[in-house]
Amino acid sequence: MIGRIHGILLQKTPPTILVDCHGVGYEIDVPMGTFYNLPSIGEQVTLFTHLSVREDAHLLYGFGSLDEHALFRQLIRISGIGARTALSLLSGMSAAEIIQAVTLQDTARFSRIPGIGKKTAERLLLELKGKLGADLGISQSEAPGGDNLADILNALLALGYSSKEANAALKQIPADSAVSDGIKLALKALSKG
Repeated sequence: MIGRIHGILLQKTPPTILVDCHGVGYEIDVPMGTFYNLPSIGEQVTLFTHLSVREDAHLLYGFGSLDEHALFRQLIRISGIGARTALSLLSGMSAAEIIQAVTLQDTARFSRIPGIGKKTAERLLLELKGKLGADLGISQSEAPGGDNLADILNALLALGYSSKEANAALKQIPADSAVSDGIKLALKALSKG
């Protein structure tokens, strides 16, 4: 397995780059977040990589951070999510945004990514819930919104409010609110609207 590449950046053609490592050129597909942070052509670059071996191809994917790398590996473990779809997700959302969407169980954020429909978004949320914090070195309570907002959201959904109404109410609640206080504030906001 190739876990890390360090060399000279030779070409940048989104989403593929070419990196020269001691005379061997590696074609590496990268998410757009990594692509935009690459150095200029001719400069040194270091990427964390994932090698995908298929019957018809050996594909190398590169990431600028360990968080992106770990999230990519978590995404491709989900049934129906291939490397291309995982790369699209990481191109459309940062690792922190994906963690927040999972914490808040927000299917709409995933559905905005090309190639991700409502059912795929729901499967992503179901499969990733509770798994991301430990793998990425970020606890869900440290992720934007934290566990309390997810609990408040679930309580509002259980009370019969739509996802849209519940998410609108959550935006009016301080992120550090206790669950019981947050539910009261959300219900108050929903009664005004």
